[in-house]
This record gives sequence, structure tokens and C-alpha cells, in this order.
Amino acid sequence: MTPDSAVPTTLYPSPNHGERKRGLTANAILLHYTGLATSEAALRQLCDPVAEVSSHYLVDKAGGLYQLVPETRRAWHAGQGCWAGETDMNDVSIGIEICNPGHKGGSPDYPPEQIATVIALCQDIISRWGVVPHRVLGHSDVSPHRKIDPGEFFPWATLAEAGVGHYVPPHPIEDGPRHGPGDEGSGVKAVQSLFADYGYGLNVSGAYDEETESIVRAFQRHFRPALVDGVADVSTLETLRALIAAQR
Repeated sequence: MTPDSAVPTTLYPSPNHGERKRGLTANAILLHYTGLATSEAALRQLCDPVAEVSSHYLVDKAGGLYQLVPETRRAWHAGQGCWAGETDMNDVSIGIEICNPGHKGGSPDYPPEQIATVIALCQDIISRWGVVPHRVLGHSDVSPHRKIDPGEFFPWATLAEAGVGHYVPPHPIEDGPRHGPGDEGSGVKAVQSLFADYGYGLNVSGAYDEETESIVRAFQRHFRPALVDGVADVSTLETLRALIAAQR
């Protein structure tokens, strides 16, 4: 087996993978942090048949790249989640684990050399699979009720400057109308419809429930990281509207 990526890669095969159910198709990239202190610990977990988890790639802190699963195979990285009507993200995505201990480890910065490798790898995947910008996503985007990685400190703007991912400058935080937990009515329904229009999977019910709050937090982690509070304020909604306009 030779690496799929043109980026210098070390093969480190994991047994945890299967066939893509709908053929050799990938149309999304999912970025994760490992939540572990070292790449060695991450590799052990991602290659442990008992753990039943894996990803296509792991990027270590120094920018080294490991391929664990061929891109044509289904790696087990996304779990339960959805995006834009797709309810089986493992089947249509390429998963990249980035070595970082995450929130539980104090949310340290992602080193520049690590991000340079992530960017080069994503550029390569995009060029070969035709992944569109708004399908370069974080784990928290597709599984907002369960996951918070790669987190609000991940440098999405840096990736966007290199042509990776969908991004607009966040609208400034300012006073104005807002919706939050416990609110109900047509205004909440309109907010939910905007998030669903962009791709987030939620029930447009008109009730600002836990599901809605978790999705707003996920959006903020990715696109408006200055304040992650789960409240749909002016800044959050104007940023979302700008993304929807840029998507069309």
C-alpha cells in the first residue's frame, strides 16, 4: 500500500476500517483533535481493535503525518452525526486527527508546523476529491451534542487564507436582539431555519431547546470563537447569514 496523499507520509495501518457503503466516494473532510497528550497515545488508540476507532490521518505536533486508513476505505472517526441531510458522515468523509490534548488538556495552541501539514494535506485531498469549502468541517459541526473538537482555538482563519474551508470574518459582538435557551416562537424558528439551511442537523421546532443551544455553540466554536455561549446574538446570526450568502 502506498500513501494516498502527496504530502510526505508515514504508513501506520489501523485495523479499524471497512468498505464505504456507497462506493469510493468522499465529499467531506472532518478535522478532530485527539484529546490526548502525545501522538504515540493517539496512534495506540486509533489502531486498537478493541477501541473500534480510527481516522485516515494523524498529524503530530511537529507536523509529521501518519496514514492509518486508505482514503478509499471507511475509517471510524465521525460516530453519530449529520450534515446537510447526510446522516452517515463516516461513509462520505476523510478524517484527520490532530494531536492536541484539547479542552481537558488546557487547549494549548496548535503549532505552526502542525497547521502547515494540516493545510497541505487538506489542499491535496480537496484537489483529488473535489471537496467544496463548506464541507471542510469540525467534528463538533457534525456531532454538536457530543463533541467540541477541534475547538474554538483551532485556527480556521489560517486554513481559509490558504484556500481550505469556508470562512468569513466574524461579525463584531454587539448589543441587539438575541435568542437563547427557553425562548419560543417564530423568531426562534427563523433562527433554527438558518442553521438548518447552512447544514446543521436540527429540528425546526420554534423552541430554543438543548439541541439548538448545542448547535449554536458548535457554530460559534468554528465561526465566531470570541464568545462561545450558545446564544444566537446579532454577531452569531450575521456571521451565519454571511456564510450562507457566500455559499450560494
